[in-house]
Amino acid sequence: MLPADVTRHGLHVLTVCNACRYCEQYCPVFPALENLRIGSPADLAYLANLCHNCGECLYACQYAPPHEFGINVPRTLAEIRGYSYEDSCWPAAFASAFRHNNLRTGLSLLAGLVAATGAIVVAVNPSSVWPSDGDADFYAVIPHGAMIALFGLVSIFVLLATGMSAVRFWRVAGAKPVALSHGVWGAVGDAVTMRHLHGGGVDCPSDLEMRTPWRRWFHHCTAYGFALCFASTSVAAIYHTVLGWRAPYGYTSVPVLLGTIGGLGLLIGPAGLAVLKKRRDPSLTEPDREGLDESFLALLFLTSLTGLALLVLRHQSVMGILLIVHIGSVLALLVTLPYGKFVHSLYRALALARHHGESGPTPTSLA
Repeated sequence: MLPADVTRHGLHVLTVCNACRYCEQYCPVFPALENLRIGSPADLAYLANLCHNCGECLYACQYAPPHEFGINVPRTLAEIRGYSYEDSCWPAAFASAFRHNNLRTGLSLLAGLVAATGAIVVAVNPSSVWPSDGDADFYAVIPHGAMIALFGLVSIFVLLATGMSAVRFWRVAGAKPVALSHGVWGAVGDAVTMRHLHGGGVDCPSDLEMRTPWRRWFHHCTAYGFALCFASTSVAAIYHTVLGWRAPYGYTSVPVLLGTIGGLGLLIGPAGLAVLKKRRDPSLTEPDREGLDESFLALLFLTSLTGLALLVLRHQSVMGILLIVHIGSVLALLVTLPYGKFVHSLYRALALARHHGESGPTPTSLA
């Protein structure tokens, strides 16, 4: 639930913005603001997730600190965004996970899952931990049926949790079904191009008078790297279950090529974003929620790193250990998806769909 003081401050900030309207060409937030009668937490949740935190409005604002009004739209909306994650969480009892999900939590979960996976493998077939035949037989370490059962159950829960959270967000943000049906294609276009990661048609600022394209490009690497890794897993599943082709697959096969390119994207993107976050103006962020970013980026990076290492060294004796570490990394990433920074991409897409559905295309200067 959005605290009363956060609600009052958010309404104050956006009321000043709506009266000024100097920033209306920077991003979808300000055109959407003009179409609303701001007065409820639902409006704030919608606008907060529509914001891409490009930061342009902070440096353009004549009422920004040290002005007595203290208007800081990026930080205000970032704080509200964090509360919207908790309000939309499913099951609701897990909402507190967003407050405790930080780098230490993510790494501790990863270590625990790796240890549990290793203990099970050692108990069932200890010789598979350090194979000497060089066959790269992953299923000799963990049987295919066990992998399917484990990841199948976890994936079903993750899909259910994220799906229910999306429905709850749609309600929390006060949106109507017609907005989703009318705005979905516009939202897809915005999401795949990430065109709003640069205010007013220029690159995203990282500080006053400092603009670079790197934040947008690292987001592209991360998003498309994730998509390619998912595609690699899907193709490999078809190879095994439909065509009867058993792993390991050749280095020039479709699953391996997709996974390699996607894995490189998930090394470059998260590492780049982590560096940029350290260098970016802290006025653009909400310090209490930084742990969500750090945990998500670290798990993405480690999942990719262990996957690529497993690919390169799969014919070596270390393969068994690498497989155990990689499986633990993937599980840690999966179980934290509905309760970490991953949800921002889903809620932002829904907010864009509502924006397109209710108000049509955004200003052409953003293209």
